[in-house]
Amino acid sequence: MTTRRLTTAQALLAFLTRQFTERDGTRQRLIGATWGIFGHGNVAGIGQALLEYGDEMPYHQGRNEQAMVHAAVGYARQSGRLSAHAVTTSIGPGATNLVTGAALATINRLPVLLLPGDTFAARPADPVLQQLEVPYAGDVSVNDCLRPVSRYFDRITRPEALIPAALAAMRVLADPAETGAVTLALPQDVQAEAYDWPEEFFAERVWRVPRPEPERQDVHEALALIRSAERPLIIAGGGVHHSAAEEALRTLVDSTAMPVASTQAGKGSLDHDHPADVGGIGSTGTATANHLARTADLILGIGTRYSDFTTASGTLFQNPEVRFVNLNITGFDSHKMGAATSLTGDARAGLQHLHGELREHAVDGERTPGHRVSEAYEQEYRRAKADWERRVTRAFTAPDEHARPTQAQVVGALDALFTADDVLINAAGSLPGDLHALWRARDPRQYHVEYGYSCMGYEIPAAIGVQLAAPERRVWPVVGDGTYLMLPTELVTAVQEGLPIKLVILQNHGYASIGGLSETVGAERFGTAYRYRAADRTYTGDPLPVDLAANAASLGMRVLTADTVRGLDKALREAQASDVPTCVYVETETADTVSGVPSGEAWWDVPVAETATRPSATSAREEYERHVAARRRHL
Repeated sequence: MTTRRLTTAQALLAFLTRQFTERDGTRQRLIGATWGIFGHGNVAGIGQALLEYGDEMPYHQGRNEQAMVHAAVGYARQSGRLSAHAVTTSIGPGATNLVTGAALATINRLPVLLLPGDTFAARPADPVLQQLEVPYAGDVSVNDCLRPVSRYFDRITRPEALIPAALAAMRVLADPAETGAVTLALPQDVQAEAYDWPEEFFAERVWRVPRPEPERQDVHEALALIRSAERPLIIAGGGVHHSAAEEALRTLVDSTAMPVASTQAGKGSLDHDHPADVGGIGSTGTATANHLARTADLILGIGTRYSDFTTASGTLFQNPEVRFVNLNITGFDSHKMGAATSLTGDARAGLQHLHGELREHAVDGERTPGHRVSEAYEQEYRRAKADWERRVTRAFTAPDEHARPTQAQVVGALDALFTADDVLINAAGSLPGDLHALWRARDPRQYHVEYGYSCMGYEIPAAIGVQLAAPERRVWPVVGDGTYLMLPTELVTAVQEGLPIKLVILQNHGYASIGGLSETVGAERFGTAYRYRAADRTYTGDPLPVDLAANAASLGMRVLTADTVRGLDKALREAQASDVPTCVYVETETADTVSGVPSGEAWWDVPVAETATRPSATSAREEYERHVAARRRHL
């Protein structure tokens, strides 16, 4: 047997450079690059191996370990989950900083390979630097906190253990039903240890991404339910994008005229101007979609997890006769909501089966008419869609172009500017709600809102990953001041790499989203404003004199400042044309930070104090009990 003598770290890098995915005949690298920050736990192992294999494995230098994972996740999502990045860190704080990013990846079902260093397998001394000593378990390290947020975890305590672990890791990364964060913890002594590796370990491997088809009997049952429904509604989730099923969905909808509402992850499954697109659904959705959901007698959920935002915390689907047909790659999700029929399989394959039976076709030489919703239902939702669009236009329109813009007007300015080549990135604060309700998606890959984990600080590093995956597109991370202050440091990476991301910072002096939520649940915006302490020690003094524009400039960004609606439009156009990393800084009208957006008329469950002395809390509890009474368990 032919062998090659390499260190464990070198063998891992050589292995990774020869792994590929293939779907629908298209092949690409499974691990496209590696991000890294080095310390004693990985510098002599993975660090040296990256130097050794620099011609084959691209390397990106990060500034924060959590941010490196976010960048890798942005890359994977833009790549349709067919290509991913690896992230290496030292043991200790570098490794534990991965946890938030790993949770985000796994919750959103996006592949990322984590390669944290680990404490010595040989245990030459206890404790070594940054070692967590657990009196009852000598084999526990801080990396074990990555176990619950990883889809696969292994600790490589001997070189030869890498072979089965690396193969298992690739299988999970490429599996559309299982993917997420994959962690291979690498003790620093094992990384540098040499071993005679079988040459077959380094052979090219192609991991074919399957399109499993749902069971034929389940498809027949689903068809019967669809044909009998008078008010069907399709909910398009992230699985539509992950399986590249947008065209299959549009074909089905063009044939049947069933309306389509979208989750945050599914937005853009249909272009906004498609007659059947009724916008976002649930707590952050449109009044049109939510009315249709309340009255629907059939929900066809495609690639959705039915999160609490999608279901308005279980209060949205109020028709006593409503039934659920779910098409999802995982049985865990396809059986949710007490599904009448579960179609477990690939979204595109399932949609093609449904369309094949619902369109006009021949059976035994006779023409069978296609299925279509009633003209009255079609006209109803089209009128409601048009009414919502008028309300959106009003929210976008500024009566005074010399005034400060509201947040909705900033969204409107971006909406007016964007073409199909622009990508919008957001994750947290009040912006996801505004965007889900208002944004007019023009391309399946334009709307990139991470709302599975809603992680503040995701946007800037994710924009870098998206730009690396799609260098031909214009990438716009949009953040409030609270999110910006969480994790701005990867701007240095964008500058270093010459990536022309276009950052938009909205200065509204605090946690705007939670401030608004705090007010509705009787907490009176406690601890949510960025202000000096007043005489009573509360944070109600003057706004803090924080200059985020100067901060972004100090990190190497070109900065454009917009003080008015008119100035905002000019700055955004200048940023769009820029070929260097550029920031547009705008101070919004704070009195309208979380308002100005038409109500989607749906609820979200945030429990309110059951007993309190302050009137704001007692009245909020009364409102809470009114809403929670509408919750249903769908069986």
